[in-house]
Amino acid sequence: MTVPPDADPASTAGSVRAGPEESAPAVGAVPLDAGGAAAVDPLTPMLVIISGPSGVGKDTIIAALQKTSHRPEYHYVVTCTTRPPRAGEVDGVNYTFVSLPEFRAMRDADELLEANEVHGNWYGTPRAGVRDALRRGQHAILKIDVQGAEAVKRRAPEALLIFVLPPSMETLVEHLKARRTESAEQLEIRQRNAALELARKDDYDYVVVNEEGRVDVTARRIEEIITQEELRGTRGRVTV
Repeated sequence: MTVPPDADPASTAGSVRAGPEESAPAVGAVPLDAGGAAAVDPLTPMLVIISGPSGVGKDTIIAALQKTSHRPEYHYVVTCTTRPPRAGEVDGVNYTFVSLPEFRAMRDADELLEANEVHGNWYGTPRAGVRDALRRGQHAILKIDVQGAEAVKRRAPEALLIFVLPPSMETLVEHLKARRTESAEQLEIRQRNAALELARKDDYDYVVVNEEGRVDVTARRIEEIITQEELRGTRGRVTV
């Protein structure tokens, strides 16, 4: 199910869950204990996965979240990759860029929560970044590809999965072309893979459409979803 483009995020966040679920409290509501007093419970840190096909705007969404949401309980885990940096990308901020031998050493030492080869390059999530954030009581927010999300979900079934959907396949293709980082053959492969990845959206807890030119709206919806899940309080503690 997808979130309607013009819908109020606070009223739709619960409705995009895959499968039946009891009604969630309104965003901003204060949970009460059995006696009717305000219940003060410590935040249960969550593993939040933001995923979607290449070109859907995951990096831009994360940047928008970092700009507009200054919640100290958010920790953005930086993915490691063997691909070269694109224009404007900063090592350690957008990605941690490593050599193939370095990546293999990390993978063999079980330092990565997941590791997948995507379009000829390797990507992986540092286990320490996730573990340390959760121990500090922060939500560990991952920006990873569909294969990586599947691998993390197997290891941490309590994770919250959010799939970012493009408004159309045509828009996705135009984004890929605009990057000018792939050959015609590579673009064709990415398009084929994107079609397969879009078919996996029902495996996720929530699906959010990243409408063209409205990335701030997308980021706000994702923040509303995280808040909604905090208020539900039904996700178990994650161990990685």
